[in-house]
Amino acid sequence: MVGAIRIGVGGWTFPPWRGAFFPDKLPQKRELEFMASNLTSIEINGTFYRTQKPATFAKWRAETPDGFVFALKGPRYATSRSVLAEAGDSIGWFVDSGIAELGDRLGPINWQLAPTKRFDRDDVARFLDLLPASVGDRPLRHALEARHPSFADDAFVELARERGVAVVLAGDSEYPAIEGGAEDFVYARIMGTQAGHAAGYADAALDAWAERTRGWAVTGRDVFLYVISGHKAANPAAAMALIERVKQE
Repeated sequence: MVGAIRIGVGGWTFPPWRGAFFPDKLPQKRELEFMASNLTSIEINGTFYRTQKPATFAKWRAETPDGFVFALKGPRYATSRSVLAEAGDSIGWFVDSGIAELGDRLGPINWQLAPTKRFDRDDVARFLDLLPASVGDRPLRHALEARHPSFADDAFVELARERGVAVVLAGDSEYPAIEGGAEDFVYARIMGTQAGHAAGYADAALDAWAERTRGWAVTGRDVFLYVISGHKAANPAAAMALIERVKQE
């Protein structure tokens, strides 16, 4: 079976998107609804910085169509620490904070490490062991975004694979581009949009990312790809261009 492909951006509140992506007269309260009708996923960055209420997750679910999926950033209180193995309480608070209210809109959780965090196999293994397999009756998927060069190590990729955790692929960025981990899904964040292109990337670059995305999916893995950072004003256009390209075969 071919895996599902979902493509989006980070968040939906960004003033330069008004008039460029969002229609000028669109009420701000309908921005999520509009974005979800044009993209197939969003990575929520707000959960990295603060706890959301269960009612907020329920509201986000209600404003998005069937088949749409949110990825969540795990809280910084769990990942921005020198000893990851001590993050159990923070992980538990987050998972029990109401994310289950997203229902079938709940996608993978991205646990983003600090750029200064070095690879320590034992510490990372103990952290991965803290990640719960489910919340309520919903299974959870976890991805680990490691940004220090020391994680470019086969031992890290193998550890993630053993735990069923995806290694977040950082594309077109200053961070090491590490691929692997979970065998059932891929989590990619591409960060190379530029102001000189209407869709953020040149056509050849969009074609290359679309081909790579289809290549992951044909192996049966679900794919979650987010256009992040770079020339942020163009990120929705880049995501839509990729969605169109992966539909073409």
